[in-house]
Amino acid sequence: MLKYVGKRLLGMIPTIILISIFVFMFVRLIPGDPARLVAGDEASLETVEMIREKLGLNKPLPTQYIDWIVNIFHGDLGESIKTGKPVMYEISLRYANTLKLAGLAIVWSVIVGLSVGIWAGTHRSKWQDYLGMTLSIAGQAIPSFWIGLMLIMVLSVKLKILPVMGSDTWKHMILPVITLGIGLSATIARFTRSSIIEAMKGDYTRTARAKGLAERTVVWKHVFRNSMISVVTVVGLQFGHLLGGSVLVEAVFGFSGLGTLMVDSINNRDYFTIQALILIFALNFVVINLLVDLLYAALNPEIKYE
Repeated sequence: MLKYVGKRLLGMIPTIILISIFVFMFVRLIPGDPARLVAGDEASLETVEMIREKLGLNKPLPTQYIDWIVNIFHGDLGESIKTGKPVMYEISLRYANTLKLAGLAIVWSVIVGLSVGIWAGTHRSKWQDYLGMTLSIAGQAIPSFWIGLMLIMVLSVKLKILPVMGSDTWKHMILPVITLGIGLSATIARFTRSSIIEAMKGDYTRTARAKGLAERTVVWKHVFRNSMISVVTVVGLQFGHLLGGSVLVEAVFGFSGLGTLMVDSINNRDYFTIQALILIFALNFVVINLLVDLLYAALNPEIKYE
C-alpha cells in the first residue's frame, strides 16, 4: 500500500505542473488589463505602465510563470490586485465557509440519495421505483442556479421563511446547501438503485434468502453493505465537484465563500487570486481522488494496490 501511495504521489507531480500551466495561461486569456482597472480610466499610460511593472505584468510570460511557481513554494500566492492584501489571507477568510457548505451538502445528499436509491432499488419496476428515478433525473437535469432562484422566490420572497442572502447565521446555510446538494443526491440515488439491484442478484443474497432470513435482514445486512462500496466511491469523487460547483451557488445566494471570491476576482481581472483559486480547486480534486482510491481499497479487501 505504501509503495502504491508513493507512486501516486510522484504521479501527481506532472499532473500538478500541467494544471498550473493551464491555470496560468487560462487567466492570461481573460479580456481586459488589470493594470488599467487598478489605475482607472483617467490614468495616463505612464501610470498604467508603473502599475504593470509593480505587478510584474510587463515581464515575459515564461518569467511570470516561473516567478509564480517559485513564490508558491515559499508560501506566497501573491497579492490581490483589487485589495492589495495577500491572496492567502483573502482565501483563508472564505475557505472554511466553502468547506462547510460542501460538507453539509454532502451529508444531506447522502441521506436523501441513499434513501431514495434504496427505496427504488428494493421496489424495482414498481411505482416507488418510477417515482424515485423520475425525481432523480429531474434533479440531475435542472440547473442548480434555477433551483436556487426558485427556492429564493418561494421560501424567501413569498413565504419569508428563510433569509435570501448572506452567510452570517445557520439559516443562511439552508438554501445554498439544499441547492448545491440536489444534483448530488440525484446522482447518489441513481447509483444506489443500480448497486442495490445488482447486489440483490448476488449469490450471497440468494443464500441469505434460502436460510429463511427476513427480507429486511437480507436487504440491510447483505444487499446494502455490499452495494455501498461503489456508492462511497461516487460520493468521494463528487466532493471535489461540489467545491467547484459552489462557485455558482454562492454567487446566487451572496454566500461569502471561495465562489463569490472567484466571481469578484474575474470581474476585477485579479490574476493572482484567480490563479490561486483554480489551482486550489484542482489540487483538492486530485487529492480527494487519491483518498477515494485508498478508501475503496480499505472497504473492499479484494482490491490490492501494488
